[in-house]
Formats: sequence, C-alpha cells, structure tokens
Amino acid sequence: MSEIFLVAAEASGDRLGASLMAALKRREPSLTFRGIGGEAMAQEGLSSLYPMAELSVFGFADVIKSVSRLRARIRDTVEAVVAQPPAVLILIDSFGLSFRIAKRVRKRLPHLPIIKYVAPQVWVWRQYRAAAMKPYFDHTLALFPFEPEVHRNLGGPPCTYIGHPILEELPRLRPDADEAARRERQPPVVVVMPGSRRSELRDLMATFGEVVAGLKAQLGAIEVLLPTLPHLKPLVEEAAARWSVAPKILSSEEEKFAAMRVARVAIAASGTATLELALAGVPHVGAYRIRWWEAAIARMLVQVNMALLPNILLNERMVPELLQEDCTAGKITDAALPLFGSGPERRRQIEAFARLDVILATPEPPSDRAAAVVLQILADSAAKMH
Repeated sequence: MSEIFLVAAEASGDRLGASLMAALKRREPSLTFRGIGGEAMAQEGLSSLYPMAELSVFGFADVIKSVSRLRARIRDTVEAVVAQPPAVLILIDSFGLSFRIAKRVRKRLPHLPIIKYVAPQVWVWRQYRAAAMKPYFDHTLALFPFEPEVHRNLGGPPCTYIGHPILEELPRLRPDADEAARRERQPPVVVVMPGSRRSELRDLMATFGEVVAGLKAQLGAIEVLLPTLPHLKPLVEEAAARWSVAPKILSSEEEKFAAMRVARVAIAASGTATLELALAGVPHVGAYRIRWWEAAIARMLVQVNMALLPNILLNERMVPELLQEDCTAGKITDAALPLFGSGPERRRQIEAFARLDVILATPEPPSDRAAAVVLQILADSAAKMH
C-alpha cells in the first residue's frame, strides 16, 4: 500500500488536491493520504496535520507578521514527512512555501519523488524560479499549454500540461437554451466581479459601482449580479451599500456559474474570473488597480505585455485591459457599452472565446491527467528501488 503526502495552503490548492485525490482513488483504491489541506481534501479522506489556514498568507505585511508561525509549521511538515516517508510528496500552489519544504525534505530524503502541482508562472515574472526548482522537484504539473516549453527553455524540471481545472466546470459554465435566450432579453444582466481578495475589493469596489451607475445612465434598466465568496460577503455588502444601483450579491459557486450563464456583459478584476467568463462566452472588460509602489515593482519584474488570461492564451488583446491609471469608471464604461449591442466588438470577443476550447483541450479531465503523471512517477520510483 502506497501513501501520498500532499500539502495545500490556499482554498484553490485545497480544491486541486481534492480533485487529484479523487482521481487517484478511482485508479488505485489502495492509496492512502496524509498531509495538510482544507475542507475539500478532508472530504476525500485527508486528516490534516494542522489547519490549512496556518499556512495561508497574502502580501508582504502578512508574511512579516506570520514569519515565526510559518517557520514552525514548515519544520513540523518536514519532520512529519521524514519520520514516516511517503511514496511521493505533492506540494500544491504557494511557491515560496513549497520550495522551502522541498529543499529541506530533499536534503534528508534524497530519493523521495517530489511533485509541484501548478507550475509557477515564470512566464509572467521571476524566471529564475524554473532553474532553482530543478534540484528539488522531480516533476511539475502545468495548467496552461505553453508552460512545459517555457519551463524547459528556462532549465526547469520536467513539466507536463495537464489542463486547467476550470475545464472540469465547462458544463456549469455553458448556458442552456433558456439561459442563452435570457442573454438576449431586456433588461441586460451585468455581472460584476471585483476580485476575491480584500485588497482587490478595497481598490475596485468604488470604481465598479461608478461603472454600474454609468451603464444605467446610458442603457436604462440593468440587472446587476455580483458574485463573491461567503467570507467576503459582509465586506462586499458594506461597499455595495454606497452604490447608486443595488447589485444582487451572490456567495455560492453555483450562483456564480448561474450568473455567468445569463450574463450579457461582465466587468471583472484581472484573474481566473476572466477565463471563466471567456469559457462561458460572456463579453467583458478586465480592470485592475494596485497601490502605486506595488505597480512600480511589478513593472520592473513582469515579463508579459498582456495581463488577462484569455488574451494571453489567444495571444491577442481581445478583452480590453484597463489597468492602473486606465482603471477609471469612465474608461471602463466606454469599453463596456459597445459589448451590449450586437456589433463587431461583441462578435469579436465571442468568436475568439470559441477558440479557447481548442487551445486548452486535453484528452481527459485535468485531475485524471495529473493522477496519471503521479502514478507513473510512483511506478518509476518503485522500479528504481528494486
């Protein structure tokens, strides 16, 4: 019986870990699991060594405040792996944390296979990370089709494109006949997605509220839906109370997908939401603003000339990107208005989004592809031992 040790530090990593565990169990029911994860991984049978939240930090200030706790938890994790070596160690998301754990484990268990689930986005910035990983990771699992070549060119460990987890949600993103008809009816549904971090809400909620007011002034009646996460709902409600047009605030994933299936147009913070909207076939405008000093640092480090995932994957600026000083209510409103009609701006986006299915296509679901790579590494490792 083989044991797999997994470590996830964030909600997105917990979901990835849970899907991978489910796929592994389907293929190899005798596998057992240990490590650190959240509720989703617990439902798949992981008993977490300690609460996953103790590894979750965002931003410089958060890291500085949490440094001693993080050091202790990294030490606890490494000791748990070394005391009872698993067949493979899988480190999910959170590059800084994964790298520190891998480095320490590799020193003490040099032959233990270590997998990084979600290749760091070295195509955006910090290209040195690819080569830095090579001594400590045996394999990397990538979410985007161009990543294996990037990692190879930068001297990283072997990297396999397994597909983006969002591909497993396609049935929930695609409208049925009634939902497609709702997209065409009045009043138009506008989905507003200001991000999933407190800092994003702080920087974008007021501006997005002005955009909604501007759209109503130009279009007349509109129905505004605002998906968020349950723990952010009070914050969103407080900020939305100052809007002149009251949005309907949604806090479950099912409600978010249902909103996308009927949306005529969306306004979204740069991030995974823009890829979800594109795969749902919703024309949208992407916007983002961070503090000036963070933007100054980012400009020095970032390697890409586009910020939104649909544009990067299409290799073309199809979705308007209104960032930093361009992230104003007036500019976002002006970019969104033509998308409500049936003219070339709307058609261009919808036709481009249809190409994403081919660009991202995988022969089987991403979690199954990830499981196949893990099991192959397990088999290779066992063969070497004999």
